[in-house]
Amino acid sequence: MNLELNLVALRTIVRKEVVRVLRIWVQTIVPPAITMTLYFIIFGNLIGRRIGPMDGFDYMQYIAPGLIMMSVITNSYGNVVSSFFGAKFGRHIEEMLVSPMSSATIVLGHVAGGVLRGVLVGALVTVIALFFTDLDVQHPFITISVVLLSSVVFALAGFINAVFAKKFDDISIIPTFVLTPLTYLGGVFYSISLLPEPWQTLSLANPILYMVNAFRYGILGTSDIELGTAYAILLFFCVLLFVICLSLMRRGVGIRE
Repeated sequence: MNLELNLVALRTIVRKEVVRVLRIWVQTIVPPAITMTLYFIIFGNLIGRRIGPMDGFDYMQYIAPGLIMMSVITNSYGNVVSSFFGAKFGRHIEEMLVSPMSSATIVLGHVAGGVLRGVLVGALVTVIALFFTDLDVQHPFITISVVLLSSVVFALAGFINAVFAKKFDDISIIPTFVLTPLTYLGGVFYSISLLPEPWQTLSLANPILYMVNAFRYGILGTSDIELGTAYAILLFFCVLLFVICLSLMRRGVGIRE
């Protein structure tokens, strides 16, 4: 019976997240689509002509997977951090805590909403990319699995950010000072083989580099890193962040304080 109750609760949270994303689509879907369009025009079309081919691909074609992954990462993270912090700020998180649903159900429900938005925006950016370049998916399973795992990782990270956030300003600190720099330095716009040492080696410490390159391999068949290493890092962070989220929820950090 407890499992049945949690399944009902999970469906309810997921439905709430879906409705939230679609209801305010002007804020959740349109802005990232416009931003990525500008990236394609400025970096791909204008600057790309001067840069020329990269790893045997047209520059626009090379950066397209990176831009798609960047939109997935930022939107998966942003959806969960804003949604869960909104629940804390509006005090209706307390209704979830006193209900029979487990901490895992609360975490999974919000993460599912983040994954949905990330995948939805990623699909839209992919459609936009097709107006600028040709994308022939070489490895569909790798492409889909990397997108899903990456969106789960950053949805969980967004949940942790929301747990510790005490005011609205706190939910923008990590995206601004951590997530954005790591994304731009994660091989979205270049191959790390172009970097001199020690920057090439230092780049390997950036987990986003592995996600971007694994996704690029799924679409173009080229990558700067080992695919097995990328999957190992993705799975490691999925498990680690999920355990942290559960621990924070059960201890009531940032919620019962």
